[in-house]
Amino acid sequence: MNQRDLTFRERLYLFEVFKGLWLTSGHFFSNMRKHLARQLGFNRIEKGAVTFQYPEERRPFSPRYRSRHRLTQRADGSPRCVACMMCETACPARCIYIVAGEHPDPHIEKYPIRFDIDLGVCVFCGFCVEACPEDAIRMDTGIVEIAAYSRKEMIYHIEDLLQ
Repeated sequence: MNQRDLTFRERLYLFEVFKGLWLTSGHFFSNMRKHLARQLGFNRIEKGAVTFQYPEERRPFSPRYRSRHRLTQRADGSPRCVACMMCETACPARCIYIVAGEHPDPHIEKYPIRFDIDLGVCVFCGFCVEACPEDAIRMDTGIVEIAAYSRKEMIYHIEDLLQ
């Protein structure tokens, strides 16, 4: 690769530092002017940059935002999952673990005896949702607080996912 030599002005870095300070202070004073104008009643339309006060104020998420997983249910309350292992196969993080069993209903071939998702390993890519032929797993709960005190608490079992 051909790299050009830096000019004297670029080697001093002083001019570049002042360019960065100029840009940052421009944003600061622009937002300060917008906030003051809004507080004094001169400007009702244009808002400055906003900080969300987290526990009290929630940031608005996109409708396509992928939050915590859930399993959908049939009318009788059983999971819609047929234990086809497609989500487990599609998962790049290998965080889904399924054990299949025979379903008592002859119209349904299998059902998950065990369905675990380790959210400590999950990368929230959504491949499991796309791979599911039964639309049994979704990531639309809106739950973003998934912190836990231990790794064991990060593993969600079928009972947790059905709620």
